[in-house]
Amino acid sequence: MPELPEVEFSRRLVQKSLAKKRISAVKVANDKIVCQVPAGRLKALKGRTVKQCRRWGKQLWFEMDKGPSPMFHLGMTGSFHVKGRNSLKYVRLKEDDPKTWPPKFWKVEFQMSDGTCFAMSDPRRFGRIGLSTSVWEEPCMAKMGFDPLLQMPRVEDFARQLARRSGDIKAVLLDQSFAAGVGNWVADEVLYQAAVHPQDVAKNLSPNAVKALHRTLRQVVKKACQVNADAKKFPRTWLFHYRWGKGTKSTDGKGREIRFLTSGGRTSAYVPSVQRPSKRRKAAK
Repeated sequence: MPELPEVEFSRRLVQKSLAKKRISAVKVANDKIVCQVPAGRLKALKGRTVKQCRRWGKQLWFEMDKGPSPMFHLGMTGSFHVKGRNSLKYVRLKEDDPKTWPPKFWKVEFQMSDGTCFAMSDPRRFGRIGLSTSVWEEPCMAKMGFDPLLQMPRVEDFARQLARRSGDIKAVLLDQSFAAGVGNWVADEVLYQAAVHPQDVAKNLSPNAVKALHRTLRQVVKKACQVNADAKKFPRTWLFHYRWGKGTKSTDGKGREIRFLTSGGRTSAYVPSVQRPSKRRKAAK
């Protein structure tokens, strides 16, 4: 599933390829699940110019010269494509050939006035495409928390927000009203590097644990975006490279056992010898 770094890669791809270009043609697939507005409304974008592509959390949208903004959510397997350029690579999906056009499972395609071709694809159809005249007032945007890349709060504000949360810290990190864009692998990586157990209660974390979470959340997101979400370029010390073996005996880069548990409705990969339950959590129970 695309998380903040993968969605930021998609934003940069569009920003570099489509910004300040006029849409000369629009094609819309017959998929009313992904395409949340009538095809005619999307086709009405013909003749409009893309000013820039913006992102907050996992939500993407194009700012246009006039009229509504097309909005995109990549869901579980959605991807942006620009003809002739490499698109997002998922860990467990076959990489697309940038020369194949349109891409498989395409949902919308824009042809630009200079010949550039853009498309969004989505094999599993959990993504969404819409239009908005007031992006920040959309329900999907109004309740979002801070974006760790664009607007990371100060550690004092971060601590105050955690102090109001009574859930497991893993579930809190996944809550988009807390940290917009954080998903399963980012949350697991942050907790691993901060040496925090995924089931520690957020409001009971020690000041040192809060500081470590604040630091690692900022660092993990920043590094992943610096390398354009290319997992091969993530540091080899990251849990990311070793966390995909649920059901098998797995170890991290130092040979320490990886275990799996469910928290926040999602499977968490963690290293017990590094991420020990806090004494505060034991006392609370």
